[in-house]
Amino acid sequence: MPNAAPEPPEQRFQDDLRRLIGPEVDTACLGVAVSGGPDSMALLALAVAAWPKRVRAATVDHGLRASSADEAKMVAHWCADHGIPHSILRPEAPITGSVQAAARAVRYALLEAWRGEQQVDWLMTAHHADDQCETVMMRLNRGSGVAGLAGVRARNGQVLRPLLGWRRSELVAVVEARRIPYALDPSNSDLRFDRAAMRAHLAQADWIDPVSVARSAAALADAEAALDWMVATLAQDHVRADVEGTVSLLKTDFPHEIRRRLVLHMLALMGNDEPPRGDALDKAIVQISRGRQVSMSDWLLSGGEVWRLRRAPARKSR
Repeated sequence: MPNAAPEPPEQRFQDDLRRLIGPEVDTACLGVAVSGGPDSMALLALAVAAWPKRVRAATVDHGLRASSADEAKMVAHWCADHGIPHSILRPEAPITGSVQAAARAVRYALLEAWRGEQQVDWLMTAHHADDQCETVMMRLNRGSGVAGLAGVRARNGQVLRPLLGWRRSELVAVVEARRIPYALDPSNSDLRFDRAAMRAHLAQADWIDPVSVARSAAALADAEAALDWMVATLAQDHVRADVEGTVSLLKTDFPHEIRRRLVLHMLALMGNDEPPRGDALDKAIVQISRGRQVSMSDWLLSGGEVWRLRRAPARKSR
């Protein structure tokens, strides 16, 4: 039997997005975050081909590179030529601190504000399988758990990442076949950045299949959602808060991961927005499992048959 003809990219993209949000995609207003790179230009072209007249685009110009304004104008010109509403968004203040992390936070804040102003239902970004693979490998190196190894989510609130099953090379092929202009960000190959260094290492590891890694990340995202559901259900039955400011876990004979998440739930109930993570939390749970009491920042957690969390007494000044 002869091999079936490959699915056209536009149809493949349409199928992927429909799997993410269902039939409402056919009436939704779709937003695309477009940096001007080949990945986001391919996403924009695929979206417009699949749902013409219902796509809007936005480019965030952080002003961190001399060429960024020209790249934003390139996107604007292409959108104008194809009848796509386009906005260039700029931060009000210069980016400071950890540049990549700060720029990411500012970018999503600007895009979310734009989404509301433009009455866009869904915002799409161009994260793909290679990006996901890099994220998972970086988090493996940091000893991340289920939540971290789930990588970036295909659907997070109103943000969609429909290209997580696509390779970077496939997206480059889309723009080159259609003669769509694109720009290359030099920071993507700057080995001073952790992600660029990981990208360079992965390029030499041809035995790693980014699409398979992305599928594993998606499975872990499903597992994370299931664990969250389980903990919320158990907390309804076994976590109690009293008027004296103590939160109690009435049943503790759960697997370690469930107990860890229940303790985090208890801390959240007490208003702790910076709970301990990783080894610190695991060591604390070992101690309270032995009936001891541990201090976690401003909180005391005591073990025994019932685990109790309360605020630590104020320290006396000398």
